[in-house]
Amino acid sequence: MTQPLLELRDLNKHFRLPAGPFAPKPVLRAVDGVDLTLNKGETLGLVGESGCGKSTLARTVIRLHEPTSGSIVFDGQDVGTVSDRRLGSFRRRVQMIFQDPYASLNPRMSVGDLIAEPLIIAGMGAPADRRKKVGDLLDRVGLPSDSAQRFAHEFSGGQRQRIGIARAIALEPDLVICDEPISALDVSVQAQVVNMLEDLQADLGLTYLFITHDLSMVRHISDRIGVMYLGKIVELATSADLYHRPSHPYTRALLSAIPVPDPEAARAAEPMQGEIPTAINIPSGCRFRTRCPLATELCARVEPPLHELGNGHLSACHFAEELAAQASLNPAPQQE
Repeated sequence: MTQPLLELRDLNKHFRLPAGPFAPKPVLRAVDGVDLTLNKGETLGLVGESGCGKSTLARTVIRLHEPTSGSIVFDGQDVGTVSDRRLGSFRRRVQMIFQDPYASLNPRMSVGDLIAEPLIIAGMGAPADRRKKVGDLLDRVGLPSDSAQRFAHEFSGGQRQRIGIARAIALEPDLVICDEPISALDVSVQAQVVNMLEDLQADLGLTYLFITHDLSMVRHISDRIGVMYLGKIVELATSADLYHRPSHPYTRALLSAIPVPDPEAARAAEPMQGEIPTAINIPSGCRFRTRCPLATELCARVEPPLHELGNGHLSACHFAEELAAQASLNPAPQQE
């Protein structure tokens, strides 16, 4: 069995928040014991509601946030505790596409300078070589070569995201973390960007951690999908298995909200009450029990671990086997 490109072991990222003079500082458990592996060349989708910890996980993996505990093993090396001085080679091999193309590009720098900046920081090539590399990257992401002399505000949102993608692949990384890269774009542009990401993956051998809240799009691009709730992975499976055999009530509720063209073929709605609890005061036992229609006294006492259902399908629910069997007998509608 080949070694995973990225392996997270019991990864935690907690934030201590300010408190009053006589009260202890509350702890926000944004990422709370995540175990995850990502194999070279695959796309792992990560979904969940806003506030579940997806972006914090991504920023912790790339060491924009320092992990509270746990390990981040990249290509066999634990980079979770490596000093900033020794992170250079890791950061050349792991790049990030940010959610907001408006905020992630310096408005005072030309597009050519923006894309060339990582090459300069890494000390790669002479100025003439970098200019040629910038032209090649612009062509690869579908932008004209004269874009290098222009500024980010002169482009549309989709074009700005293409600039961000060109900058992310400039150093020819192994892993690209895509933090909601299409959420700020029009639907038609979203499809173009996703298709381009797939082409780049095929051409450059990239590995993606693809974070999104768009469940229909993540199915299209992902080999496997992890579902995150209140800082933990509650279900992980291949894309096909997750959609046809969801075995966690939270996953079932998310999937039932996806619109389909034929209302008669739509998945029956799964009730989910209330708002996501705060990560400062996580419920005892199963953290989804306060919103789950199946919750019992057992769920309040015992936190269910991720356990195997077969074919690499993991679920953290006391009733996972029953839900998976039920889904197999009543499969989800096909979606294009």
